[in-house]
Amino acid sequence: MKTSAKVLTLSTREKYQLIDITRSVEEIVSDSKIQEGLCLVHASHATAAIICNENESGLVQDILRKVKEIFPAGAGYQHDRIDDNASAHIASALIGASRSFPVRSGRLVRGTWQNIFLLELDGPRGRRSVDVQIIGE
Repeated sequence: MKTSAKVLTLSTREKYQLIDITRSVEEIVSDSKIQEGLCLVHASHATAAIICNENESGLVQDILRKVKEIFPAGAGYQHDRIDDNASAHIASALIGASRSFPVRSGRLVRGTWQNIFLLELDGPRGRRSVDVQIIGE
């Protein structure tokens, strides 16, 4: 069993933002030389998430709008007394900080319209880290 890991580092410009990291993750998988296995993509933050969906501008805006609607800021959360970002923490906890993808024949397996995004929930941030870990043969 082999493993390979890399950390993607990026910055965000908006409070809520989707950043397509698909190409970077695919390059990491390719560079790993692992032919069959699993790829874990993990946002190492309590106020960010990883999602998988189509990169179409209208859909991107729809997702961001729905996230704000489901997890509204300033809704009387207890944590807001400390950091005023409870909605970001709750969204991250319920959406999820990680996604796993199969690796087959040395390539990341994803559907035609499935791209991988970092979902920023508490930006802008000068440094966000996404861990990409591949395990297999």
